[in-house]
Amino acid sequence: MILGLSIATFTFLHVLVSLIAIGSGFIVVLGLISGRRLPRWTALFLITTAATSLSGFLFPIKGITPGIVLGILSLVVLLLAVVGLYGARLAGAWRGTYVVTSTLALYFNFFVLIVQAFRKVPALKALAPTQSEAPFKITQLVVLLAFIVLSTLALKRFREEPRGMHESWQRNSSSSD
Repeated sequence: MILGLSIATFTFLHVLVSLIAIGSGFIVVLGLISGRRLPRWTALFLITTAATSLSGFLFPIKGITPGIVLGILSLVVLLLAVVGLYGARLAGAWRGTYVVTSTLALYFNFFVLIVQAFRKVPALKALAPTQSEAPFKITQLVVLLAFIVLSTLALKRFREEPRGMHESWQRNSSSSD
């Protein structure tokens, strides 16, 4: 039992929150590429990504695992994204920090999705039973390269704050979403 839930139920909820984080994360990154902030999607992404990492620590695992290390890294990256967005309000270098850390947090989640897919989906497991085989490595490499491209595009295109953005930020911050 975890938090009063069976391990199967907790796992289902953890995976569901993870998929919401990944889906909303792609919307956020596409927004960044188009030069838009998308505050509600961003909040959903940051909250569900943090929930994914935090809930991962509750599974009955003994010792330090790659998943634990990635969860810690993800939380550090998320903290930087939150500070850049909400604390520094994307001022100066924080704009780039926010873009890179947001994209990196999404990549970490997607990386775990691939790992789990190769563990749980029979056809993928047959291709790479130990995850040291070429299909797994090639998939991870292609995904990494795709995220580098997405991050680079987002960094280039989410640069200048359009006129009036500061005022709309303050209106959005003070009003309820």
